[in-house]
Amino acid sequence: MRPDKSLTAFDIRLYRHYRVVHGIRVALAFVLTFLMVRWLDVPEGSWPLITLVVIMGPISFLGNVVPRAFERIGGTFFGALLGLVALKLELWSLPLMLIWCAAGIFICGYLALGKKPYQALLIGITLSVVVGAPTGDIETALWRSGDVILGSLLAMLFTSIWPQRAFILWRMQMADFFTTFSRLHQAGMSPNLVERPRLDKPLQTMLNDVVKLRALIGPASNETHIQKAVFEGIQTVSRNIVCTLEMQINAWWASRESHFVMLNAHTLRDTQQMTQRTLEALAQALHDGNPRAVKRNSEELAEIASELRALMQERESNITEATPIHGYAWLSLELARQLELLSRLIARALRK
Repeated sequence: MRPDKSLTAFDIRLYRHYRVVHGIRVALAFVLTFLMVRWLDVPEGSWPLITLVVIMGPISFLGNVVPRAFERIGGTFFGALLGLVALKLELWSLPLMLIWCAAGIFICGYLALGKKPYQALLIGITLSVVVGAPTGDIETALWRSGDVILGSLLAMLFTSIWPQRAFILWRMQMADFFTTFSRLHQAGMSPNLVERPRLDKPLQTMLNDVVKLRALIGPASNETHIQKAVFEGIQTVSRNIVCTLEMQINAWWASRESHFVMLNAHTLRDTQQMTQRTLEALAQALHDGNPRAVKRNSEELAEIASELRALMQERESNITEATPIHGYAWLSLELARQLELLSRLIARALRK
C-alpha cells in the first residue's frame, strides 16, 4: 500500500468501528467455509473451520494474518510429518512411538520460547491431532493435516478481500493522539485560567493510549515495508512529549510571580502558538498523507528555539526568582526539539 495515501471519510468511519467489521468478516468467512466443507463433503471437516477461527479471530490486519498463516502452514506440515511417523512406529512398537512423540513435544516446548512461538506450538498441536487418529489410519491423519492447511489458505483469502490495514489505523490513532495533546497543551497553559487545571487523569489516559499503539507497529511495518525503527522512534518520542508536557504544566503553575512573568513573555506565548500549529499540522499530515506543512513548521520551530535561548540568557541575573521560568523555557526548548524530530520521522513514514 502507499504510505502517503489520503484517508477518506469512509476509511475513517470504517476504522472507527474496525472491531465490528472484523467480527462480520470472521462470521462470513466461517459460514462460507462451512458451506464449502458440506458441499464438497470434506472428511474431518471441522478442522478447516477451527483453523480459520484460530488464525482470523485474534488478529484483523493483513500485516498480521499472512505471516501467521504461513507460520501455521509450516508448523502444521512439520507436526503432521512427525505424527505420520508416529503412527507408523505405533504399528511396530508403542514404547518407540511414545519416545518419538516425546521428542516432538520437546522440540515444540523448546522452540516455543524462541522467536516464533506460534509456529512451535502448532507443531505440538498438529502432532496431537494426527496421533489422535485410529491406530494405523494414515488416511485420517492426512486429511486432518490437509484440512488445517486448507483452513490457513482460506484465512489468507478472506483476509485479503477488502483487508483491514494496521497502518491506516495507526495513522488515525496517532492523529487522534496529536489532537488530544494539543487540547491538553492549550488547557494546561491557558492564559484565561486563574487556577491550575486538573489534567492528571487525561494525561495518563493519553499516555496509555499511545503505549497501546505499539501493537500496531509490527503489522504496519509488514504492510508498508517501512522499517520498524521509524515506528519505534515515533512511539518513543510520543511518550516523551507527554512527560514533557506534564513537567511544563508543573513549571507554568509553579509560583504566582513566575506565572505572571511568563504570561507577559511574548516569546513564550509565540512558542505555545507554534506548538499548537505544529500539533495540528502533524494530525492533518497523518490524515492527508502530505507532510509538507510539517516540514515548514520544523523551520519555524528552530527559529523559536533560538529566541527561547536568548530569553533564558536574559533571566540569568536572578536565578532564584527565575528558576520556574528557566525550567519552563528549557522544557519548551525540549518540546520543540521533540516535535521537530517527530516531524522528520512522520515525514519519513509518509514518504512517497
